[in-house]
Amino acid sequence: MTTISVLDLKAQYQSIKDEIDAAVLGVMASGYFVLGPNVKALEAEVAEYVGCRYGVGVASGTDALRLSLAVLGIGPGDEVITTPFTFVATANTISHSGARPVFVDIDPRTFNIVPAQIEAAVTERTKAIVPVHLYGQPAEMEAIMDIARRHSLYVIEDCAQAIGAEADGRRVGSFGDVACFSFYPTKNLGAYGDGGMVTTNNSEIAGRIDVLRRQGGKVKYYHEVLGFNSRLDEMQAALLRVKLRHLDGWQAERRRVAARYDELLSTLDVVTPVVRPGVTHVYHQYTIRVPRRDELHQFLKDRGIGTMIYYPLPLHLQKLYHDLGYAEGSLPVSEEAGRKVLSLPMYPELTEEQIQRVVEAIAEFLSGGVR
Repeated sequence: MTTISVLDLKAQYQSIKDEIDAAVLGVMASGYFVLGPNVKALEAEVAEYVGCRYGVGVASGTDALRLSLAVLGIGPGDEVITTPFTFVATANTISHSGARPVFVDIDPRTFNIVPAQIEAAVTERTKAIVPVHLYGQPAEMEAIMDIARRHSLYVIEDCAQAIGAEADGRRVGSFGDVACFSFYPTKNLGAYGDGGMVTTNNSEIAGRIDVLRRQGGKVKYYHEVLGFNSRLDEMQAALLRVKLRHLDGWQAERRRVAARYDELLSTLDVVTPVVRPGVTHVYHQYTIRVPRRDELHQFLKDRGIGTMIYYPLPLHLQKLYHDLGYAEGSLPVSEEAGRKVLSLPMYPELTEEQIQRVVEAIAEFLSGGVR
């Protein structure tokens, strides 16, 4: 029996192989390898796609967050409110800045941060909010932006999992002061290595991000501020430009897969993703909640079906953040999610036969296939 992986990047490559190969050869022939014409073109194309005026390519999604925090002047003594139910980079970039991450709980339906809890956590030290559009569904940005305006806070959108997702007719990445994207290979728009981008409508912020990524200078060997080496390389930009042309089609296929999962899982004892009204979900992950999650994870693995747990232990309970003073029970919705979530195979090329096999295996487990 063939394995069904949680993600199949080989299938994606085969579908656009000629375009990808031509892009690679084009960069090799050009002699431009760092911050060349493809990077400049990709910055403009992603900014237009998102609905922003500026894009600045950086080395990774983590660096997009790190440089954004630096440009906004966030540092020691500041607090930044975010979710504990996310990849660790969201919070550790806050810690690296010298600021204190303040975690608030999530909506049990969408897994995204709850605006009312953000408001309750604001103090005189709060400097910014970092909402995460988890699994490809936008957070409640209108409410979050209202809180930010009333308290004079910056908003840094973490869009690593949600490029192309929409809320109220706008794409994520166009709401906050800045937005951060990851092009890690597993993302909906993934490179063949690391890469990231910051988008913004503020020309000053864009210019300062550009300076920071170039070791703190606009002119070679002349340095204005303490900067970083965080440049998106030309090869990755060329490959991402190819993929960007296919992205909307791939997102539509992800929604097709999700709709089929919804239909087939509707009679089983699992909780399928809830999509907020007025939202376009891009299903970076299709994540269910299920009792005996760890047993099901292993059961599916034994039957050649890959699944992933995003994320088993919320950040407020990680050893890394022990000194922040959170304890078991502090953020109960995030903690329960960590015990129950399971992400099923999700990619545009997933076939009807594969979808049915995944659901049939889940049904077998729930009907007593394992005890």
